[in-house]
Amino acid sequence: MANRRCIQTLISRCFSISHSPNPSPYPILKTLTIAPHFLLQTEYSTVQSLTPTDPGKICSAFPSFSRHHCSDNRTSMGSIDNDGDEEEEEEEDDDDDKSEDEERVHLSGKSDEQKAEEAAEIGYKVIGPLEESDRVFKPYEPVFAVVQVGSHQFKVSNGDSIFVEKLKYCDVNDKLILNLVLMLGSTAQTIIGRPVLPDAAVHAVVEEHALDAKVIIFKKKRRKNYRRTKGHRQELTKLRITDIQGIAKPEPIPSMKTEKRATKVEKTAVSA
Repeated sequence: MANRRCIQTLISRCFSISHSPNPSPYPILKTLTIAPHFLLQTEYSTVQSLTPTDPGKICSAFPSFSRHHCSDNRTSMGSIDNDGDEEEEEEEDDDDDKSEDEERVHLSGKSDEQKAEEAAEIGYKVIGPLEESDRVFKPYEPVFAVVQVGSHQFKVSNGDSIFVEKLKYCDVNDKLILNLVLMLGSTAQTIIGRPVLPDAAVHAVVEEHALDAKVIIFKKKRRKNYRRTKGHRQELTKLRITDIQGIAKPEPIPSMKTEKRATKVEKTAVSA
């Protein structure tokens, strides 16, 4: 291995000297005379026979290591490289032509249709973000509904807020429709689904994504000196109910306070 390395260094330096404008083989002979024991007997004698005035003989002494360059090979390789570059550009153009839906699938792993199907199974549908011009918040109406979100059921009215398990595919200030309505009721009538009312809908707005209070989980194994205490906070989504549709809403009843005030005004007018 040492002889092979020395030969390789000698060849590389000979090649550099032969292609330089002012060749000077002195450093090569100097390095070879310092450590002659790394070369074979025949190789060392060949190097000693070389003189500084004959630099061309250094490369001629090793003809088997000469390099051959052909213009035909260069042109053929250049054409191959150009063809490869054109193919790569075509592939890049094809990749750029992909639609935004496919890119979303690659990023999240699910398309918009799959997300909508999962949301429908849970019991909600995302309409879009809430805008400033929307007037979704209304005064209280004497109507209630029983809705199912996930595995939980809630009795809600207009203006109520509920906490459900975190809804994946919605952001804060998004408008939702809760589709799984089990029952509707008012002062005049009550409608019960079998099990769901298809024409009923409950509108809501996402207020925030929050965490529930911490629950302490303690585990112990007898006679094993095993005790573990962990905490868990469930992810929740806060919804504000804005409207209930699917039932006739009664007219708002005037409050008793206004009637009392009206009677007081009449009494004062009569006494005057």
